[in-house]
Amino acid sequence: MKKPTPNEAPARARVILYSIAALFCLCGLADATYLTVLALTGETAACGGQTGCFEVLGSAYAKVAGIPVAAFGVAGYFTAFTCAVFAAFNSARARKLFALTVGALFAATLWLLYVQAFLLHAFCRYCLFSAAITFLLMGLVVASPSPQMSRN
Repeated sequence: MKKPTPNEAPARARVILYSIAALFCLCGLADATYLTVLALTGETAACGGQTGCFEVLGSAYAKVAGIPVAAFGVAGYFTAFTCAVFAAFNSARARKLFALTVGALFAATLWLLYVQAFLLHAFCRYCLFSAAITFLLMGLVVASPSPQMSRN
């Protein structure tokens, strides 16, 4: 097996990192899409009898101006997924937009975790799954090398 050249190693690491990020985004997108569909159809989530789920998803905090909060998650995860795919192919703009999008998702997640913990005193397993995905994405943003470092 051939040893990668100094220029190939950062490119390979970038492709792997953003491919992993894209997979995480797809998981978050599926979760947010499920919750959005439930909110729009009026169905209840399959929470396995967990009462916190119903309290969170049925609360006043579950919608902003009549739009389900999960719909904003769908938009955020879809944007992050798209940017991750383009960033894997070395788009500098996509890397920046990915970091900004994940930062916005992270800030929203912190707020929603605060709401669940301190205002509602209840937790939704789907919301916690989304929070875990967002924390993983933020970890990838923090761990990703800057473009200047990969040139050296």
